[in-house]
Amino acid sequence: MNSSNNNINNNIKRVITGLEQLLQGPKYQNILQGRIGLLCNSAAVTHNLELGAVALKRILGNRLKKLFGPQHGFLTTVQDNMIESSDFYHQALDLQIYSLYSNTRIPTEEMLSDLDTILVDLQDIGGRVYTYIYTMTLLMDTVAKLNQSGKSNIKVVILDRPNPIGGDLIEGNILEKEYRSFVGLHPLPARHGLTIGEVAQMIYRYGFDLDELDELDDVDDNKQSKFLANNLQLEIIPMLNWQREMSFDQTSLPFVIPSPNISNLDACYTFPGTVIFEGTNISEGRGTVRALEIIGHPQLEPFSFCSSMTKIFNHLNLTGFVLRPLSFMPTFNKFQQQTCGGLQIHVTDKKLFRPWKVSLMLLKYLFHDKLLKNVFKWKAPPYEYEYTKLPFDIINGSTKIRQWIESTSTDYNYTIDDNYKHVEDIYSQLLELENGNDLKKYLNKRQNILLY
Repeated sequence: MNSSNNNINNNIKRVITGLEQLLQGPKYQNILQGRIGLLCNSAAVTHNLELGAVALKRILGNRLKKLFGPQHGFLTTVQDNMIESSDFYHQALDLQIYSLYSNTRIPTEEMLSDLDTILVDLQDIGGRVYTYIYTMTLLMDTVAKLNQSGKSNIKVVILDRPNPIGGDLIEGNILEKEYRSFVGLHPLPARHGLTIGEVAQMIYRYGFDLDELDELDDVDDNKQSKFLANNLQLEIIPMLNWQREMSFDQTSLPFVIPSPNISNLDACYTFPGTVIFEGTNISEGRGTVRALEIIGHPQLEPFSFCSSMTKIFNHLNLTGFVLRPLSFMPTFNKFQQQTCGGLQIHVTDKKLFRPWKVSLMLLKYLFHDKLLKNVFKWKAPPYEYEYTKLPFDIINGSTKIRQWIESTSTDYNYTIDDNYKHVEDIYSQLLELENGNDLKKYLNKRQNILLY
């Protein structure tokens, strides 16, 4: 059912996740067939912080046969961008764990050969570039092919969790199919406004291939995606009490880091924007305790830059955050053990903050900054198993964003005139990149698959 846009009831009960719905009794336990596998990591916990794999083993016993881990590993210890995790045997759980971010991102037939049901319990963070939804997609695709071939009859069951940055706001351009990668397999905006269960519902109903999803003009309820045609059995165990307008801190659930560099809820909010800096030689704060909330470079002067950008954002009415000038020294990653001048994005109003627009405007001006113009670089491949295209283009799902940034048709000396005409021109160009026909088509499709 679709949720309303009314204000959240302050007296609402704690959100109950798909995992906890399953744990509560036979209503959902009865849909699990035979031998069971579980795709999850250490962020898959109950409201009292019990690891989901432990809780599920208690009720499933020997039916729980094996575990699978996404990028960063089942233990959520491994860093980003092609730093792989290995298969291993978990002594405490007495279960084999297979990595789906190793020499393969796609589960093999051997991994799935002795399973009848696969549970997926992953905490997504609402950004297109976050890879957990694609691990789920590739699992669904593999199962569909095995079922179609007659080699298996596996059911996939998604245990839904909150989108921590809410499910009501959408932001950013739609990925173009030429730039599909492991950080973008579907034509989603940078901030997609879906739960992981709704992402599963969308690709199940409308297809996995971008060629299928390109047909967004007409919603044909009779058209079968290859998942339906291949008889994939998909179940989604929904949440209770979740509303689309909820931030994670309104769910009464504990926040557990879903990956090593998402250390708190604010990082979830900044991520759909600040992840673009991965495609540059501007530090996105990896190697600090506030990764993806702070950005910087050894040659950036933070105070003048923050002052100028604050004036620009105020004029554009981009609010809900404060830029704080700072210096930081990464312990690893870009500029290890070097002092960087930069800024931290402090989110002050989660409903007003627009991370994609803020981050791209910051990068536009950083690219043309007089102190950085001779040292700024686009990151070179490889990036997330793409060996030819620029990582920045892969992250943004298009070359158009980079072309907008590189444009030199305006004076970038931070001389703010009274009418801010050049700022308005730059921003209007960005909005044009966001508000194309593809976004309208996405919103049309999205409306048909919402679970809440």
